[in-house]
Amino acid sequence: MSGLPKIGMLYGGWNSEAEVSRASAHFCATIARECGYHVIEIEFDRNLPIYLNENKIDIVFNALHGRVGEDGSVQGLLNILNIPFTHSGVTASALAMDKYLSCKLFESANIHTPPKILLNEGEYVTPSDYSGPYVIKPKNEGSSVGVEIILDGRLCSRKMWSLDTELIGEHYISGRELTVSVLNGKALCVTEIIANADFYNYKAKYEIGGSKHILPANVPEKCALKAKLWAEKAFNLIGCRGVARADFRWDEAEDKLYLLELNTQPGMTQTSLVPEQVSFCNLSMHHLITLLIEAAQCD
Repeated sequence: MSGLPKIGMLYGGWNSEAEVSRASAHFCATIARECGYHVIEIEFDRNLPIYLNENKIDIVFNALHGRVGEDGSVQGLLNILNIPFTHSGVTASALAMDKYLSCKLFESANIHTPPKILLNEGEYVTPSDYSGPYVIKPKNEGSSVGVEIILDGRLCSRKMWSLDTELIGEHYISGRELTVSVLNGKALCVTEIIANADFYNYKAKYEIGGSKHILPANVPEKCALKAKLWAEKAFNLIGCRGVARADFRWDEAEDKLYLLELNTQPGMTQTSLVPEQVSFCNLSMHHLITLLIEAAQCD
């Protein structure tokens, strides 16, 4: 196995999702070592090019989440350094991380998303033209960081978010939470998420017992097929590589499906949805990690 490439497992950083990234990286590093790879775990900072050169890294396994690691920034750096990396490239990462632009693109392909607007800066943030419950969330964050569901029509102080955060206001879709993992363009299965909170927030995603996952989701076959089709369509439309995850809301009363977002760096912790769906489809994490490493490339 000595002929295998040396892997730099990239994780951490300084954004709000650094801890999740560390958990994903440690889990994936363990699996990669069991596959015979020499793995060096690298905490991401601005000296990354030096670390990669000193350790003679052949391939970067990108286990970063959130800004810089998921928005095309680190992908661009690795392109410049000519070091192949796992997951999606610059354009797909940047598009998917922009929750406003990506949904506009999805809508152009007849993939339904909740109606949304960009919110202007001000003391308060309220999408004044919305009559019903709505959601306010950062335009460029993941893991449900900074998401607020406003059910009673109250105003939200902008102090709830950092001043440099661009915000989106969108209609709140009442319904059931569904998610689909996509591996190399092929949807795996549909999971229903029942969170022990108002919605599938940060704690529900990453704390043991924070949510219940039902797979396959107990939804009509028509709904499941549409979710898988739209997940694959969104994956290809954005130009993703490797693995991604599409999150949906299904309004059961109206029988309407909405794509909320596409995640190009889905969580890979022991409690994450992707490993769970991989196992359900009779694949192994060893198979997944090997596939991602073997498919690593620059743009």
